[in-house]
Amino acid sequence: MSVLVIPFAPRPHLGPRSGPQGGEPPRAPAEFDYVLSKDGHTVHSQGRCAPPLLPKADTVVGVVPAVDIGWHRITLPKAPAARLRAALAGLLEDALLEDPADAHFALAPGAQAGQEVWVAAMHRAWLRTQLATLESARVIVDRLVPQAEPVDPPRGHFDIDLDAEPGRNLRLLWAHPDGVLVVRPGGTLVRSWLPQHEVVEWTAEPAAVEAAEQWLGQPVEVCPAAQLALQAAQSGWNLRQFDLALKHRGVRALRDVWRQLATPAWRPARWGLVALAAVHLVGLNAWAWHQRDEVRQRRQEQVRLLQDAFPHVRAVLDAPLQMRREVEQLRLQAGKAGDADLEIMLQAAASAWPGHRVLEGLQFEPGQLTLSVAGWGEDEIEQFRASLQPSGWQVERDGSRVTLRRAAQGAGA
Repeated sequence: MSVLVIPFAPRPHLGPRSGPQGGEPPRAPAEFDYVLSKDGHTVHSQGRCAPPLLPKADTVVGVVPAVDIGWHRITLPKAPAARLRAALAGLLEDALLEDPADAHFALAPGAQAGQEVWVAAMHRAWLRTQLATLESARVIVDRLVPQAEPVDPPRGHFDIDLDAEPGRNLRLLWAHPDGVLVVRPGGTLVRSWLPQHEVVEWTAEPAAVEAAEQWLGQPVEVCPAAQLALQAAQSGWNLRQFDLALKHRGVRALRDVWRQLATPAWRPARWGLVALAAVHLVGLNAWAWHQRDEVRQRRQEQVRLLQDAFPHVRAVLDAPLQMRREVEQLRLQAGKAGDADLEIMLQAAASAWPGHRVLEGLQFEPGQLTLSVAGWGEDEIEQFRASLQPSGWQVERDGSRVTLRRAAQGAGA
């Protein structure tokens, strides 16, 4: 799964080389650095360009500079999600260098109320500007991660501050269990902070290797800025929380699952699903063909039966209907009563008629007999209906009358 990492440039601060002054709103740079990895572990390309020209990737990760993150360790208060940010602002008000209303907070992964957790504090308006600039170019940042986070064992990384004076431009990014610092090595104060007997992972970008080894007095591992950004992207942190959290998480979660399934590791499973779908498709087609063949054979059998019984029928459009018509015609010719005749319907009604009841009136239409049942109780109506129903008769009540007719074929009880 491809990953596009975008290391944000540090926020301008007041000073001799500062950018925006006073209350000017933060401005996003016209161009962003980027690192592209096809597998999330190896740098495949890097560069700097305007947001619309950034490469496409499955996941986009923004890296917030360590110098723009303040780290605070607190006991997480028990507060509803809607009020949690306000609770954090109240707890950290005295520890922040700026108005809590201007700060953005992010909790460590897996943070639980009542436990000690790390809270990252950043300038909210500046972060919003970075994200909005990218989103205006349809570059959606899926996650925000810190350049460095509190870690044990400690890690130190040296780079060159291009805005500093030559000879004093070596910079140390120091991540340790108690927080993260960005300092300029020099003198004994910084050296006194370093552990003397612990194993420390020391790295430096190529331009800072010589100065770093001279100051440390030991070798350091070369780690270019692009590789450092890619390592940061693997952090478990996501600084997009509270009002900066991504919307439509369900859709994005489905998209992430789809992207995961599209990776090479899932190729055998994908082929298996394709094969399974193909087998089902072939099976459904075979079953449908078999069903169509059975229907065709049954229709042919109905036509054959009709023409064998009534040879004079040549044109067959609806064999069952034509068969019923021919049988009805034979019955009429023989002078026998049918189910729709008054005689048969009266016989059926008489077979279920209560012995103590007198018929007060009737109305007949072909196939429908209406009888007057004034004074009948509900139990008598139900008994009358239950007696006729097994013989295929349907009884409907309408006030003081009941109507008897043949039940439709296939009608339930």
